[in-house]
Amino acid sequence: MLKLLRLSPSLLARHSLSTTSKLSSSLRRATKYRNCPCSSAFVGRFHTHKVLAMAETTSSSSSSHKHTNCLSAEHSPYLLQHAHNPVKWYPWGEEAFAEARRRDVPIFLSIGYSTCHWCHVMKVESFEDEEVAELLNDSFVSVKVDREERPDVDKVYMTFVQALYGGGGWPLSVFISPDLKPLMGGTYFPPDDKYGRPGFKTILRKVKDAWFSKRDTLVKSGAFAIEQLSEALSASASSKKLSNELSQNALHLCAEQLSQSYDSRYGGFGSAPKFPRPVEIQLMLYHSKKLDVAGNYSEAKKGLQMVFFTLQCMARGGIHDHIGGGFHRYSVDERWHVPHFEKMLYDQGQLVNVYLDAFSITNDVFYSSLSRDILDYLRRDMIGPEGEIFSAEDADSAEREGAKKKKEGAFYIWTSQEIDDILGEHATLFKDHYYVKPLGNCDLSRMSDPHDEFKGKNVLIELTDTSALAKKYGLPLEKYLDILGECRQKLFDARSRGPRPHLDDKVIVSWNGLAISSLARASKILMGEAEGTKYNFPVVGCDPKEYMTAAEKAASFIRRHLYNEQAHRLEHSFRNGPSKAPGFLDDYAFLISGLLDLYEVGGGIHWLVWATELQNKQDELFLDREGGGYFNTPGEDPSVLLRVKEDHDGAEPSGNSVSAINLIRLASMMTGSKSEYYRQNAEHLLAVFESRLKDMAMAVPLMCCAADMISVPSHKQVVLVGHKSSLEFDNMLAAAHASYDPNRTVIHIDPTDNEEMEIWEDNNSNIALMARNNFAADKVVALVCQNFTCSPPVTDPKSLKALLLKKPS
Repeated sequence: MLKLLRLSPSLLARHSLSTTSKLSSSLRRATKYRNCPCSSAFVGRFHTHKVLAMAETTSSSSSSHKHTNCLSAEHSPYLLQHAHNPVKWYPWGEEAFAEARRRDVPIFLSIGYSTCHWCHVMKVESFEDEEVAELLNDSFVSVKVDREERPDVDKVYMTFVQALYGGGGWPLSVFISPDLKPLMGGTYFPPDDKYGRPGFKTILRKVKDAWFSKRDTLVKSGAFAIEQLSEALSASASSKKLSNELSQNALHLCAEQLSQSYDSRYGGFGSAPKFPRPVEIQLMLYHSKKLDVAGNYSEAKKGLQMVFFTLQCMARGGIHDHIGGGFHRYSVDERWHVPHFEKMLYDQGQLVNVYLDAFSITNDVFYSSLSRDILDYLRRDMIGPEGEIFSAEDADSAEREGAKKKKEGAFYIWTSQEIDDILGEHATLFKDHYYVKPLGNCDLSRMSDPHDEFKGKNVLIELTDTSALAKKYGLPLEKYLDILGECRQKLFDARSRGPRPHLDDKVIVSWNGLAISSLARASKILMGEAEGTKYNFPVVGCDPKEYMTAAEKAASFIRRHLYNEQAHRLEHSFRNGPSKAPGFLDDYAFLISGLLDLYEVGGGIHWLVWATELQNKQDELFLDREGGGYFNTPGEDPSVLLRVKEDHDGAEPSGNSVSAINLIRLASMMTGSKSEYYRQNAEHLLAVFESRLKDMAMAVPLMCCAADMISVPSHKQVVLVGHKSSLEFDNMLAAAHASYDPNRTVIHIDPTDNEEMEIWEDNNSNIALMARNNFAADKVVALVCQNFTCSPPVTDPKSLKALLLKKPS
């Protein structure tokens, strides 16, 4: 097996991924743990512009295509991109497995997603090639999987590749037996041998030969690998809770490890390629808050400075789309300059939240405007007619209408001449501001464009202080910003007339949960902006209530189309109807988190009730009641060989980390046995990952926050009592959310609403009693409670803000 494994070229990891840290010693001899976002063998870029082309994402009649395979009936945009390859693709399912058994051949499994740049490259180079197709069709059954549609299948084989090679990414290419055991794998394979490494055609021939000459060894090794991984990834807790010492130390350890990796020159934690990993920002903000409360102001300030500088560098870099808003997936260089240009929904939702947190700490409109920038991008380009939020936009697009080939970043990059032609008299000012040069500006780092793919092109980046540039042009700052906004609007209009990148309009529950959270929180936190705050395009500057409306519409779409009211079960995704996949742990956890935020910022009590229903169903489907923690799948599909307890907080947080925080939040809202049930499950969950928290805290920053939260004796509760339809109530809610405090719970109640009172009587009679005792028909009353003691009631937002900012004695 190991000899065959070495056939794989170095891995091209596209996203921040981790391998298991608990492999048995037998399997570990073939592994090396690397908690890094990308294989070091592939920094920078490949020379791809000559090979990029992409099939249409919608299926058309077979008469207009030379080839049509079994993917043509699928709904996934990624699968449809391959529906007319000469490769005889099957979707994941029993039909493919039965065909492999019938023919007695291995399965070639290819996993990717529709906006994946390197997936497009391998498609054009290999899967549209007749010679490669012949090799695959003759000796394999070929199966395509959209990793966004089937994250459970992706997890099995990605974990295998990561464990054996120390990294992974997409496209994922794995050879598996007819009974679905992995044999060997890698990520992107070039079609032909080069640089001393075998190409895809060579590997296909080698695997074919090995299948007939060394089959027993291959199959036994694959079965052994799955057995070892299954054992490692379904760990149980030896006790029901973490020690108090570890609960508090994990947070400090993670902050220390992140600080050691901090890039003081360009911001961020770690080196190039640089991925926005919002969980790192969340950890540092949480840790700084703890230090501040403890009176360690200098250390708290250091942590905040790292966060703010990182957020500023990202916002000014090319990873940020200055023309249309939102953020690209990651930067290939250390300066956040030249990105891989796809835009993913899960990044947008999380980044909004950390920019909102930065604003709530600083009251600096720079951060609030970035939150609006991202949300306005989502509202403009990523939200469907019923409020559903789409999953991604592609990195690649055609340079002009009618062009058959697509290039990465074509929609987003500019020549100096294009800017001159569009902007006229203000072109010089704009080019000065965004470092636009006649020969192109992708020269700031040797990693940015090593193969001159962007020669003569510019990726907009801000390198000079805006105030200094305004002074240089003899303009008041406000006038200078107005000109920049007008310029961005003109460039936006110009690029909108050209071919857009492909939109993956699949609706994924978990990612919508992240976006619902950010939209909801923005609706109240952004009410703290100074009156008269001015914005320039691409920020719209809408009433924050519009973000709340968008959050509720997205949640309502999921409830209507992806939730079974009778069974209380979620489906995973939607495109032309629900997908075949059930809801996974992340879908439940992320949506519950979003619903809790939706309720806390003023949404109806029904969102909280739905969150508790989903938590009950999550516990039924995923909770390991004996061993603790949550599995990633319900365990009902026999074709999914691993049932994993995921812990790594990477590009997306882990379902277990989010669940731990959800349980702590629910425990703080309830009393009695319900509160104790949630708390005990959270404690047991964290105990499962004790060694991870102790030995590799930097891999689980959000879980480190949860571990500290569970050690807080009593969460701060803000209880608002009054009629909810009034402006006064909105203002009090905004005051309750104005300051940064992750250990705060906001509960609002109208004692004249019988249904609401009944719900609180059942779940927390103390809240119902407080509501009855403090209700005043003509005002909104706020109480701040902690450690079973409540403050005297206050009735105006300023007093509530002051009360919440008061530090404990």
